[in-house]
Amino acid sequence: MNYLPAQDPSSYLDGLNPAQRAAVVFGVAAERPVRSTPPLLIIAGAGTGKTSTLAHRVAHLILNGADPRRILLLTFARRMAAEMTRRVERICATALKGRTFAVGDTIEWSGTFHAVGAKLLRLYAENIGLEPEFSILDRSDAADLMDLVRDDLELSRTGGRFPKKATCLAIYSYAVNAQIPVREALDRAFPWCREWAEPLTGLFARYVETKQAQAVLDYDDLLLYWSQMMQTGEIARLVSERFDHILVDEYQDTNALQASILVSLKPDGTGVTVVGDDAQAIYSFRSATVRNILDFPSCFDPPAEVVRLEQNYRSTQPILEACNRVIAHAGESVTKTLFTTRADGRRPLLAMVSDETAQVDVVIERILANREAGTELRDQAVLFRTSHHASQLEVELVRRNIPFVKFGGLKFLEASHVKDILAVLRWAENPRDQVSALRVLKLIPGVGPKTARRVLVAVERDGHSLSALDRLPPPSTAAEAWPDFVGVMMELAAAQRWQGQVERLRVWYDPLLDLLYDDPRPRRGDLDQLERMAAQHPTRSSFLTDLTLDPPEASGGEAGVPLKDEDWLTLSTIHSAKGQEWRAVFVLNVVDGCIPSDLATGTPEEIDEERRLLYVAMTRARDNLVLMQPLRFFIRGQARGGNAHVLAPRSRFLTCTDLDAFELVGDRLYRGTGEEIADAPPSASVDLKAQIRAMWQIAQ
Repeated sequence: MNYLPAQDPSSYLDGLNPAQRAAVVFGVAAERPVRSTPPLLIIAGAGTGKTSTLAHRVAHLILNGADPRRILLLTFARRMAAEMTRRVERICATALKGRTFAVGDTIEWSGTFHAVGAKLLRLYAENIGLEPEFSILDRSDAADLMDLVRDDLELSRTGGRFPKKATCLAIYSYAVNAQIPVREALDRAFPWCREWAEPLTGLFARYVETKQAQAVLDYDDLLLYWSQMMQTGEIARLVSERFDHILVDEYQDTNALQASILVSLKPDGTGVTVVGDDAQAIYSFRSATVRNILDFPSCFDPPAEVVRLEQNYRSTQPILEACNRVIAHAGESVTKTLFTTRADGRRPLLAMVSDETAQVDVVIERILANREAGTELRDQAVLFRTSHHASQLEVELVRRNIPFVKFGGLKFLEASHVKDILAVLRWAENPRDQVSALRVLKLIPGVGPKTARRVLVAVERDGHSLSALDRLPPPSTAAEAWPDFVGVMMELAAAQRWQGQVERLRVWYDPLLDLLYDDPRPRRGDLDQLERMAAQHPTRSSFLTDLTLDPPEASGGEAGVPLKDEDWLTLSTIHSAKGQEWRAVFVLNVVDGCIPSDLATGTPEEIDEERRLLYVAMTRARDNLVLMQPLRFFIRGQARGGNAHVLAPRSRFLTCTDLDAFELVGDRLYRGTGEEIADAPPSASVDLKAQIRAMWQIAQ
């Protein structure tokens, strides 16, 4: 395939600032087609145009001779990969002055680590001992399978409090992604489970054996098998040689396993570009480590080039000044100072209020005032460290009829009715998938767990063939419903064409929907969406894989009927807000114990991540930023009208020397010594000195 050079080599770069341009053109010589470039780390501060820079670099590579079919673009969301591809296409079309250039048809390797891993594993399945038709378990199904194994090993009947299925899966996932032994994973993140190290190791070994016997992989396997595949000489060479250029977005969010995959793909760093911001590394609870981005340059010899993007296009300079002050006290980091041409605007507010009730009143008052001044509710957000910090605010918003949406909500695949449909399709695709099979069988009226297990034994005895269902006598408790169920399973198993399978499945399932769930109407809306999505995929396998790896949001099930209003306020945890921005941002409970969380101050590394969390929250604001500091928290569970409370010191991340970057507001005076004035003294007085003397007087 021939790729035409741009008529004006610089026209598509004109909108970039000098740092962005340096990152885009690094290692590319205009006089010859680009086949490889030295390793590059782009440190992109918040709001500095990271996505635009990465898209321009991909386009620049293509326009200078790189084959887009040999470019691997790794992101943390499929939607971001699609958006990146669209941007590349627009940039190339502009550079070529309208000549046809269908990048979307030629960039074949673009997506999340997990999606690309799944694609490669299917491609090389027979070479690495995997069944090509393997199923992919979502988190919920993986937890169910873990629970089955846990029960088989009788760990649910131990004398102590053995971890439940979700905790077991979290420990397993943490150990796999961090590439550490189970005991070390327990010490780091699950200290209350240390006593169970040995039985947990045995549980995980049996869990792996069970997955392999059923030809299923969980999310973590997609990375683990990919990583292991890259340690196998000939296959590793074939995979590596597929790609001339590898570009990774949000590199600060990668874990040890993902970093090892990248280095295995290109051990010398040739053609590798990673983009990220160490100051926004906030996902250690998912096994992500800031060390990956900090250590990236030294992974190669010579070290990778580092380009810093510091010009911010989002916030005003006063907001950036406060953000720079907060992050400047972090431990090891890549030094950068955000700046902008937006010199106007007021300093961020540090609002000191008496308690949580007053905090809610002030936040709502300012939100409504902003709305009257022209800032719609949807342009405002309230952020918090932990979901329950917003509970009182939610109650008051409902009372005042102020619409809001809270992130994150129920995922599409977590909705029970969607899981039912997908379980049927997964079982038809992979008859060894016992988790899906059990769910499907228990949908049939009259079939319970014991009957379902007997059916599975019969299917397994018949070589995992679903045709065994047709030869089984109907269970006595499900004689009426059994023939229709067997009929739909036989059709799905024998179907040569994917088109129409979901429609056929719904003919069987829709009557069950009314029996299984109280609110079928919004659930049918989800299934309508599922049917439309199915029509966009060429095969059942690709549909199940894509939907599992990148599920949309649900409107049915626990999500309830969607709220319809002309406007709405956003409530979000800080973790969920990363990558977003609003004109006005309020951050709740900026006090020690909340930010940083009292559960995340055990090590300097944990405290540093909590600092980065506050920094991420602050950098979401474009025009207005308010940090809320309640001075006291009332103790829960006391009698009505009780006044027992604890005082809340301001977050340690807002030091006295940096307070000049904020405007201090509230009904309390500020001493300037780091301590707020306590409650007004009671009117009654007492002579404590006399009482102390009396303690030592000898009774007469």
